[in-house]
Amino acid sequence: MSQKQLVRDLCKSLRLGSNIAEQYPSMEAESHEAFLIQLLNSEVAYREVERRNRYLKQAGFEVMKSLEDFTFNDVVLPEKLSLEEIKNGSFIDRKENLILYGKPGTGKTHLATALGVKACSQGKQVRFFKTSKLVNLLSDAKANNSLNKFLKQLEKVDLLVLDEWGYIPFERVGTQLLFQAVSDCYERRSVILTTNLPFNDWNTIFYDEKLTNAMLDRLVHHGYLVIHDGPSYRLTHSQMQ
Repeated sequence: MSQKQLVRDLCKSLRLGSNIAEQYPSMEAESHEAFLIQLLNSEVAYREVERRNRYLKQAGFEVMKSLEDFTFNDVVLPEKLSLEEIKNGSFIDRKENLILYGKPGTGKTHLATALGVKACSQGKQVRFFKTSKLVNLLSDAKANNSLNKFLKQLEKVDLLVLDEWGYIPFERVGTQLLFQAVSDCYERRSVILTTNLPFNDWNTIFYDEKLTNAMLDRLVHHGYLVIHDGPSYRLTHSQMQ
């Protein structure tokens, strides 16, 4: 058995993975301590990359988007939130929310996804859902007596992204479950939601005015309204002109 294979087997026994066995032959150092530090730093960096890639996969993004591909020309920010704070994700550290409001096709989902991807690259845990899909998952979990387990999974995230909020109405039980999920985020984690529905019309999809007001209260207390005011990107760039 070669020394490299022996190192690989020992790493496997210690559950250290294969990175150390792959990296150590190319490393040079002036002392045993320097070699060990270099080797351990390499393993720490490797695991950090693996962790962030795992977070990206677990987030559930439908399509990967980046901030570099997004233009803020037609985005109106509130006075108390700077563009830099959005881009660097500091609002997530403060457990604050973003409500991205505007007509369809104005980049709300792109921005929400890009901010989620950026958060993953910073080592934050993110979950992305179409709001209707989350309601279905919550309803299924309740029916299968696994609601607490599902909610505990959501408790682990730093950012919950809810896309297409208010596009379709929900039945009463679904609305109550969605309220529970959003309420659990209050002052514990950030929420980004995208919607084309004005606040005054939220009751048309949730039906329960008291519950709607309570949900809105939790979202806006530590939240910012970001308005997407431009034309539809899809219509502007459509081949059917």
